Amino acid sequence: MRHDKFDKKFFLVREDVLPEAMKKTLDAKEMIERGRAESVWDAVQKVDLSRSAFYKYRDTVFPFHTVVKEKIITLFFYLEDRSGTLSQLLSVVASAGCNILTIHQTIPLQGRANITLSLNVTKMEIEIEELLTKLRRLEFVEKVEVLGSGA
Repeated sequence: MRHDKFDKKFFLVREDVLPEAMKKTLDAKEMIERGRAESVWDAVQKVDLSRSAFYKYRDTVFPFHTVVKEKIITLFFYLEDRSGTLSQLLSVVASAGCNILTIHQTIPLQGRANITLSLNVTKMEIEIEELLTKLRRLEFVEKVEVLGSGA
């Protein structure tokens, strides 16, 4: 079984319950990012953290503001089950400048399939309503709903 950073769960955790090493890692990362430290060694010295702890946590803890910069929407589709429908759907989404994060498709039943797409719309070139209109105009799309939005 493969375990990497892409199959891990993420949690939003309040700062006061984080271990000191994680807090100091965040402080050190911020110092480096803002130019207040010239190197990792300089940053960890300033926050009183070992380099090994910094390297252990640096790719696992992030300030909340860096996570919410991305605008993400989740769309639900009810489609006719025809060959090539997913490809056409994804083509419209990609041509709008959206980055597809996740795709979930149910097994088609009675000629119908459900698809859920999570999209990063940070670089979307059109308004969300225009995208929804284009998607609804596809002859095989019976329904499109916005399930969630961080946009």
